[in-house]
Amino acid sequence: MLYKNMVRSHLDYCSSVWSPYMKKDIEASEKVQKRATQILPQLKHMNYSDRLKACKLPTLHYRRIRGDMIETYKIMTGKYDIEIAPSLVGVCSSVTRSHSLRLQKNRTKYDLCIFLLIE
Repeated sequence: MLYKNMVRSHLDYCSSVWSPYMKKDIEASEKVQKRATQILPQLKHMNYSDRLKACKLPTLHYRRIRGDMIETYKIMTGKYDIEIAPSLVGVCSSVTRSHSLRLQKNRTKYDLCIFLLIE
């Protein structure tokens, strides 16, 4: 209970923004949860997946993916104000073989990104 309230809240904070994608970064954040579950004496002899089941905890990677899916759903269904975040909506407007919630990946210009970072 202490881990869930004090530690995991820090690991989950803004995870949709800073979510690690490199394997070494994912393992580093998961290592915190591994150590927290090893502290309990009755679970010390179990492997990590069994400790998670005993504590009824999902992996941090699973929580980040779930959070990303929830945020995507909120964006696509208009839960956020479109005037505040107009660039977040990327719905594909294809007429054939599509539905209203299909995402469209917009391309960015590399030069524009560098220009914005310089100024």
